[in-house]
Amino acid sequence: MTYRLAACAEMLFLGLPFEERVRRIHERGFLVEIWDWSGKDLPALAATGAEFSSMTGYLRGDLTTDEGRAQLLATAEQSLAAAEILDCPRLNLHGTGLGEGGIPVVPREHVTGEDWVRAAETLRLVAELGAAAGRTFVLENLNLAVDHPGTPFARAADTLALVRGVDHPNLRLNLDLYHAQIGEGNLISLVTEALPWIGEIQVADVPGRCEPGTGEIRYEAVAAALRDLGYDGVIGMEAWASGDPDAALDAFAAAFG
Repeated sequence: MTYRLAACAEMLFLGLPFEERVRRIHERGFLVEIWDWSGKDLPALAATGAEFSSMTGYLRGDLTTDEGRAQLLATAEQSLAAAEILDCPRLNLHGTGLGEGGIPVVPREHVTGEDWVRAAETLRLVAELGAAAGRTFVLENLNLAVDHPGTPFARAADTLALVRGVDHPNLRLNLDLYHAQIGEGNLISLVTEALPWIGEIQVADVPGRCEPGTGEIRYEAVAAALRDLGYDGVIGMEAWASGDPDAALDAFAAAFG
């Protein structure tokens, strides 16, 4: 196995304080992923000794409107300062800012050609911020049918087109296979096509968004394909535990071990 495994502290060990969730995941030998950093005690998280894999890379904004672009770029700079405290290498972006429950703050499923151009321009500016700080921004695909209706640039095909078009080493994909299965399917072909542009892969099973083995995706086959392709990045379990969180981590490790 050449890739490394991470787990999302936002979705596991929910009965524990956040710092303790991070510590538990670290003690199990996984890298740690977090979402919004703004309400967290970052020095305390750093003191756990955990190695962080990714975190949210903005607080507000979008890729296309003047006000939204300004907000995204300003909060991306703030996020880079937070990432420095945790030494977190990747900062996650979406097609637009997400609110409560993952719903877009300004829903917009249909985008114009001008929107595509402006989104690419914004992402290039973000990538340049990342390069100056020695960190990489990753653009995550989402699904419209279940979790994130109204999100622009949501499909894996959209995020791949943007990242490929910008073609900057500090902008890569956060290829979420849970979202891709709902929106597009054909996961092995997807990872094969996207491989040169992947910064990180996230997984959960469908339906339910729980650990591998609880749904329809045969993640052992995906893992074998990734090994055959020589993928050497991070695979993060961004999933709820169907029962005991330690058992969910065991299932994840078994699927990708």
